[in-house]
Amino acid sequence: MILKVIACEIARREICQCLARSPNIVDPEFLPQGLHDTPARGRDELQSRIEAVPAGRYDAVLLGYGLCGSILKDLRAGSTRLVIPRAHDCITFFLGSKERYQRCFTERPGTYYFTAGWLEVPVRRKGEGASGHGAFMPAQSTTTLQGNFTAWATKYGEEQARFLMEEMLRWTQHYTHGTLIEFDFVRLLRLGDQVRRLCAEKGWTFEEVAGDLGLLQRWLDGDWTPADFLVVEPGRRVVPSFDDRIVTAVPE
Repeated sequence: MILKVIACEIARREICQCLARSPNIVDPEFLPQGLHDTPARGRDELQSRIEAVPAGRYDAVLLGYGLCGSILKDLRAGSTRLVIPRAHDCITFFLGSKERYQRCFTERPGTYYFTAGWLEVPVRRKGEGASGHGAFMPAQSTTTLQGNFTAWATKYGEEQARFLMEEMLRWTQHYTHGTLIEFDFVRLLRLGDQVRRLCAEKGWTFEEVAGDLGLLQRWLDGDWTPADFLVVEPGRRVVPSFDDRIVTAVPE
């Protein structure tokens, strides 16, 4: 098959690792992290990218997003069917299934998960004042936090910057553990050392769990079992299902 991928940059390394092993021809497009922070605007951006896909060129458009604060709600398939992993957010992509995601969050509440993308995106976008999981990195150093405040103040004004800083600090008070989702192909980045330092700054317990690329690999390979993937045909739109399916499709 010939597939188009539209995905969040957070999963760039993992998706590229999988597409290199896929038997399909895959054209990837990565969008900036943070679209889900303002779901309505993020949804509009995704919809415009979907509608820009030329009719008949691809067998499917693969969306690399979880429900992510309802960013998928009301997205419509264009002329080409959409394929979406059933996931509350992208952490599911790195843990390998929605079932493992639920198990991890049930067994260890208060855990902040780190991946290569979550660590790299704030660095790549330094000074842009990006929000979301990456820029609101609770384990950032004082210097980095001050840098965020300066960027926010420049972009939004000091009053809004103070509000964002207060929200960030309030948001992080409930975390007790920092867990790195590790993959062999990124061990050369020594992410464990970085996350240990960040956890030490916050007084969190550091843990490491093995990542699982199975869900992403099946997504790119075209193994779209209904239990793990939603296929949205033209003329249908995505809505939350409010059950273990996470998302479903209904007529426009």
